[in-house]
Amino acid sequence: MSDACPESPRRPLPWILLVLVLSPGPTARGQDDRPNVLVLFADDWRWDTLGYAGNRVVQTPNLDALAARGAWFRDARVTTSICWVSRATLFTGQWMARHGLERGNEPIPPGAWDETYPALLRESGYWTGHVGKWHNGPFPAGEFDSGTSYMGRHYMTLPDGTEIHVTDRNERDALRFLADRPKDRPFCLTLAFFATHAEDPNPKQYLYQPESASLYEGVTIPVPATATEAHFRALPPFLSTEENEGRIRWYWRFDTPERYQESMKAYYRMATEVDAAIGRIVSALEGQGALDDTLIVFMGDNGYFHGEHGLADKWYPYEESLRVPLIVVDPRMPEARRGLVNDDFVLNADVAPTVLAAAGVPIPPRMQGRDFAPLYLDADPPAWREEFYYEHPTVSNRERIPSSRAVVRDDLKYSYWPEWDFEELYDLEADPFEEHNLAADPAEAGRLEELRSRLAELRKEAR
Repeated sequence: MSDACPESPRRPLPWILLVLVLSPGPTARGQDDRPNVLVLFADDWRWDTLGYAGNRVVQTPNLDALAARGAWFRDARVTTSICWVSRATLFTGQWMARHGLERGNEPIPPGAWDETYPALLRESGYWTGHVGKWHNGPFPAGEFDSGTSYMGRHYMTLPDGTEIHVTDRNERDALRFLADRPKDRPFCLTLAFFATHAEDPNPKQYLYQPESASLYEGVTIPVPATATEAHFRALPPFLSTEENEGRIRWYWRFDTPERYQESMKAYYRMATEVDAAIGRIVSALEGQGALDDTLIVFMGDNGYFHGEHGLADKWYPYEESLRVPLIVVDPRMPEARRGLVNDDFVLNADVAPTVLAAAGVPIPPRMQGRDFAPLYLDADPPAWREEFYYEHPTVSNRERIPSSRAVVRDDLKYSYWPEWDFEELYDLEADPFEEHNLAADPAEAGRLEELRSRLAELRKEAR
């Protein structure tokens, strides 16, 4: 894993040719000159699954081009690393401790929905849409001007009998929304890709499209240095067991060198397919003359273990699980600041208030995230958070996915597992891969006590 930005982030896009011609429609919006909003939310897509992030294997030319035109937030994180909680946080701008949707597939209550960014933008005159994964109870189609939701499988059959890949359907539905929308109003579309999430019951896990089969052939995917049995055994005792869900899924994907290569190549193929779909959607906006009027946000819903610590998937408060990609292209961004790389802690809770502020809609007091646009718009950016609170619920039981809480700073992380009364302390400057738990070190007693108090304060604030 590298934090290095590519030497030439504006390098040519070598192999995907994206051509989509649409008849330019009317773009005038009368007196309403607010930006369109396109939120691209990718599933299980960790921060470094981007060529722009220094990954020399994965091919994401369209996302790299967006980053070069906008801003890339290299240290973006999530407040809870699991699908449904992260999505509720995206819409509400709230920590799980406040929105309370921790048990899985719970609907956002009507009163809380009224203060989400799609609801508030619709109320203010935006044409709103949702495409793809929902995972917050039954899909509330009536809360959008246009919406459809589906997830769980990589291939599905349409009513006319056509078999279609979920990413292809995501793209078709998004293009239909853009083609059919009223052109005299600003729009807000949330496109929630299911990829690169695995199809869990399927032995192949990552079912890419046939035309992607030649991608990454002849390539050897580097294995993380911490993807060893010794690193797994060094985890807290309640995680270094075969009942741990992260270990169970490691057997599904990474337990042999051959399976590791097969899984990672399939995962990267699905990522490249999402990238290509995004390229065609961006081309559609350009064909409509709307691209320069559209705020684009690309983010992942949680990080992902690629075998680090002997684990797969997410949930646990280690860096691979918390850290996600975040790219923003904003029409307001000065030309001189395009291509910006930012290292502040920008969170999934910050997306909703940022979108609302860009549209000139007041941010509800219950939103806990912050408008982060000044970080890329202002020549002299404001001071930003230097720490954040992470939380995760128990899923099923404490042996499978136990609850956890953490204080995360640039140089330090303190994690607490309440069901096991277990602490972890990592010096992230000296130990960026979290290999040496310092919680039992007597020399750290003072720092440990300060972090315990700070965790209690942050948890109270989050509620």
